[in-house]
Amino acid sequence: MNRFLIPLIAIFLVFASSLASAETPWKAGAAATIITPEKPMWMAGYGGRKAPADGKFTELWAKALVLEDAAGKRGVIITLDLVGIDRAATGKICEQLKTQHNLTRDQIVICTSHTHSGPVVGQNLGPLHYMNVDAEQKKLIDEYAATLQKKIIELVGAAIDSAEPATVQWGSGKATFAVNRRENKPYTEVPEKRNRGELKGPVDHDVPVLSVRDTEGKLRAVLFGYACHATTIGLQKWSGDYPGYAQIEIEKMHPDCVALFWAGCGGDQNPLPRRSVELAEIYGAELAEAVEEVLTAPMPTLPAKLSTNYSETDLELAGLPSKNDLDSTAKSTSIFEAARAKHLLRQMEKKGAIDGSYPYPITGWKIGGEIDFIALGGEVVVDYAVRIKRERSDEKTWVAGYANDVMAYIPSLRVLKEGGYEGGTSNVYYGLPGLWSEAVEETILKAVHEVLPK
Repeated sequence: MNRFLIPLIAIFLVFASSLASAETPWKAGAAATIITPEKPMWMAGYGGRKAPADGKFTELWAKALVLEDAAGKRGVIITLDLVGIDRAATGKICEQLKTQHNLTRDQIVICTSHTHSGPVVGQNLGPLHYMNVDAEQKKLIDEYAATLQKKIIELVGAAIDSAEPATVQWGSGKATFAVNRRENKPYTEVPEKRNRGELKGPVDHDVPVLSVRDTEGKLRAVLFGYACHATTIGLQKWSGDYPGYAQIEIEKMHPDCVALFWAGCGGDQNPLPRRSVELAEIYGAELAEAVEEVLTAPMPTLPAKLSTNYSETDLELAGLPSKNDLDSTAKSTSIFEAARAKHLLRQMEKKGAIDGSYPYPITGWKIGGEIDFIALGGEVVVDYAVRIKRERSDEKTWVAGYANDVMAYIPSLRVLKEGGYEGGTSNVYYGLPGLWSEAVEETILKAVHEVLPK
């Protein structure tokens, strides 16, 4: 064969492959199912509640978006109107999705909105809830977790079955109601300070938007995110909080569309002021308006290319307690401290020692060859989003928190050294034996760049 012919053939094949990729659309499907508890059960997020839920302001939803690229590579994003999900529950869901739909771990992202008006989910936040409720409530919590798992598997199947050729586009908007809660007190002065531009501390006001349209241009799904605690409401009724109201508004504007929300790195961000349903509706409307502005503007189209990666990195813990320490704390008048100590004593008895590290989950997707979608576990503070965006591609880098496993707050080194609730005192409520080590931020950032190379 002519020695000049081989390179020409190679060039032609690359060109043909690129052309086919450009002409072959995505396939995408979305589905939704109600996950509001049918019985009055304990609510998650606040330790001060003394009774189960007694009604609802909105339904709670599980939703799924399936994307399939030109090569047949699939990815599924599951969004839940829940405070969080733990490692064990995620593991069971992913095992069943592999068995039933041949989805590997890297192809699955489970995002929670972190609403504080949803149910307790299994052992998540165990010392705060599960370990301190009566036997009847424990039974309801266990039953709900099993039902939730079944509904999610069916949901993903429905999303896969609904997949059809689609155009996938992206954009980014702004919403400004998130406030750094560590830096801005008293809360009653927040509206005036916001109007005067006097609020302090880092924030992430970006609203990333991914749209899915069918071959006729009709909006079928919209995936969007925002970095802010869903803590506007603290009452005894089920509610998706501001993310729930935002999804409701978007679906009102686009009746045949499934709107899915993922929470960003809002561990130290609050909607302020808060504590009323009216405010949750206002913030939800503001977020929905930001999404709508993106949807009505020209949006760049993403080629049908998807790469998915997943890894776990060991995050080291510092200052582990001894058995004597735990024996003493188990007698504490604080029910949360005592519950954690008893939990750790059981772990010590079973394993011979307390775990000194935690397997931290990181998902990294490249969507359309342009968008970096990074999903981090835990209640991640905003410093991570700010830094990761700076080190990668700014508004084309989307960083979710509260994903796959919500095991604790994830402080940056700055927040860890400053201390306080986000810095580590909250680890009690998650059952962790100590603070994160000072290597926490660099360990996570190194793993992020490895799972999704720049």
